[in-house]
Amino acid sequence: MKQFLGDDFLLNSKVAEELYHDFAKQMPIIDYHNHLPPEDIANDRHFTDITAAWLAGDHYKWRAMRAFGVDESYITGDQPSQLKFQKWSEVVPYTIRNPLYHWTHLELRRYFNINDILSPDTADSIYNQTKEAFSDKDKGCQGLLEMMNVELLCTTDDPTDDLRYHQQIAASNLRVKVLPTFRPDKALTFESAKAFKEYLHKLEAIAGQKVSNIEDYLSALESRIDFFHAHGCRLSDVSFGSLPQLLDSQKVDKHFEVLLAGGKLEPIEMESLQAYLLLELCKMYHARGWAQQFHLGVLRNNNERAFRELGPDTGFDSMGDFSHAITLSRFLSRLDNTDQLARTILYNLNPRDNDLFATMAGNYQDGKIRGKIQFGTGWWFLDQKMGMEAQINSLSNMGLLSCFVGMLTDSRSFLSFPRHEYFRRVLCNLIGQDVHNGELPHDAPFLGTIVKDICYHNAKNYFQFE
Repeated sequence: MKQFLGDDFLLNSKVAEELYHDFAKQMPIIDYHNHLPPEDIANDRHFTDITAAWLAGDHYKWRAMRAFGVDESYITGDQPSQLKFQKWSEVVPYTIRNPLYHWTHLELRRYFNINDILSPDTADSIYNQTKEAFSDKDKGCQGLLEMMNVELLCTTDDPTDDLRYHQQIAASNLRVKVLPTFRPDKALTFESAKAFKEYLHKLEAIAGQKVSNIEDYLSALESRIDFFHAHGCRLSDVSFGSLPQLLDSQKVDKHFEVLLAGGKLEPIEMESLQAYLLLELCKMYHARGWAQQFHLGVLRNNNERAFRELGPDTGFDSMGDFSHAITLSRFLSRLDNTDQLARTILYNLNPRDNDLFATMAGNYQDGKIRGKIQFGTGWWFLDQKMGMEAQINSLSNMGLLSCFVGMLTDSRSFLSFPRHEYFRRVLCNLIGQDVHNGELPHDAPFLGTIVKDICYHNAKNYFQFE
């Protein structure tokens, strides 16, 4: 029987152990998609305790706490910090077989050298140990990133962001490179006339230009793209349930005029406008040599009461069962037809779509850029052992695993970087098992090179960060 979280955790063959310990473990981290606040990095925020670092904003943990019957006051409410942590400690033993069980204990070990199992009996001791650790001058946000060997990370930033904190980070002595990602979701959201007007005023102010028509709107967004580019951005991102379809390009200017006048669009009109604007943005990304990410398949804000009371991004989103093949194919084809399809990463949220996304990526490889179209890593509900294995297997069967750009955290937590270790162990175990089964030759130097590429080199070469 193996030791829990021992040196060979998730590694079930000698070859897997060899690949992880000799090749994967040492590689720096490029975390090319996360939701970490640049302000916290720039100001080297020091957390008051582990509750502030661990539970605030973590909807994975919030969902588990609600499922266990914990009152909302201990989750997003105003209960004292240590009591919230105590409640979480009551839940953790019952998260067995959920990735939260592994992540919780990996993070305690990697950041604090705490090997105890978190439970009500150990909660006070762990809370006090971590609180003391956070008082160390080297345990601010910057130190937490450096101790995990993070070389580069990309935050997720709205077009109206002034990037002041990225500028502050760039001027500092931080060894970790922190770059913005252009995320125009709010610029493509038109359900609320009031919200659109408010966003439009912000865009006009930051871009320094008046928007009177759809061409002005695109011009203002392009000026923000250029601003982001000047500050090191080489990556965009957008999230939809499914990609919108351009149903009538001749009327999109009229649709936009309705928005400017404070009117409301029909769903089919809104979709056409979103598709048109997104296609134009994608052409701008291509012209600047950026990569683009599409996160598809989430059904957001399912619980109407919770949305009213707590707002978005509080743990009430789930997998959707959208139909992707035709819309995704048409969207990518429109860009490819004019040779304006940028390097693209496709992420799905429903595992039933793994093979669909893996084969869709293969349709648009152009023989010029290695791994130009990527089937992205297991995202959100799929960034656990089974989800990672399924994504890797689909990619291996339908494409080239060797060209894969690897893992990301997609996290709002500065304590989430052991997820890269988790992924690397899963990766090495799958390849090692193939060798053990006689399905791959035992060529450790070559397989080790593949592993190092997936963990680091492929991403470094793919994104072309300066």
